[in-house]
Amino acid sequence: MDVETLIERYPRLFHMAEEGTWPSIREHGLLSTSAILDLHKVTGRDRKKLEAEHRPEKVAVGLGEHIILRDQKPMAPDRLIMGLQDGITPAEWYRLLNGKVFMWAEEERLFRLLQARHYRTLKHDVLTIDTARLLEKHAASVWLCPMNSGNTFPVPHLRGRDTFRRISDYPVGRRGLPKKEVVEVVADYSIPDIADHVIEVRSMRGDVVL
Repeated sequence: MDVETLIERYPRLFHMAEEGTWPSIREHGLLSTSAILDLHKVTGRDRKKLEAEHRPEKVAVGLGEHIILRDQKPMAPDRLIMGLQDGITPAEWYRLLNGKVFMWAEEERLFRLLQARHYRTLKHDVLTIDTARLLEKHAASVWLCPMNSGNTFPVPHLRGRDTFRRISDYPVGRRGLPKKEVVEVVADYSIPDIADHVIEVRSMRGDVVL
């Protein structure tokens, strides 16, 4: 896919963050789990547990102004392993995802997550991101994904080394449109200047704007 088609088809991207985290995101950028662990200098066994193992509950990292790592309830290793290809282990898949920053390509997917059983009663800071502005600076670090890479329900869909594709490598048809709609727009490690590309921040509970 070319960048222009991606922008035209998905002019806005969406990121769901913990309630009250926008000031920290504005200061530090949008950080992957790996970037958060680097920021707070987490090493050794503690780091391996958070980066390469299943995270069934949220985890606070750091003292004082801590950052919350989201849980991975829908990605337990016994289910994940049923969908992994190319010899990838669950630990490798957790490391892969924990090294990236995730945005939804469509608002409908965001609303679906906001209304999921474990999240519907909680408040979240929801970022709306201008795709064109973001890609002007970060296109080279962006990957596209045709599925929810962190979910194994109701079916542990197949996933592997080709699940994430660079923009120019994302499969398209003869008219240049994606063969499968993009679900996730993903960036390597962090987007330190995310505040320059955010056009709206909403406090939401479920699909209700508070």
